[in-house]
Amino acid sequence: MSEVREFFRTCPACGKRFHIRLVNRKVVGLKKETEEVRQAFPAPGGGMRSAVGFPLEPLIVEENVPVTIDIEEFNYSYHCKHCGHEWSETHTEEHRERM
Repeated sequence: MSEVREFFRTCPACGKRFHIRLVNRKVVGLKKETEEVRQAFPAPGGGMRSAVGFPLEPLIVEENVPVTIDIEEFNYSYHCKHCGHEWSETHTEEHRERM
């Protein structure tokens, strides 16, 4: 990890809200999943009006659009500057990409 970040957080050992130091961030798991979704977006050149004067925009609906989901699990190691307690937590991040 190129940088060590410090921020305020509650330490699980001493319970104080104090400077917490992120010591390490390590990738624990990497998964790729694909799912199919339905997407709708306005059609170009709409411009129709309803009976009461509100604009009506026709929608184009695409079904079964494949989307790739990258799931990354990270193990974060922390250090409390107040009491010296060290602990680690696992966090999950998801990134979606349309194929």
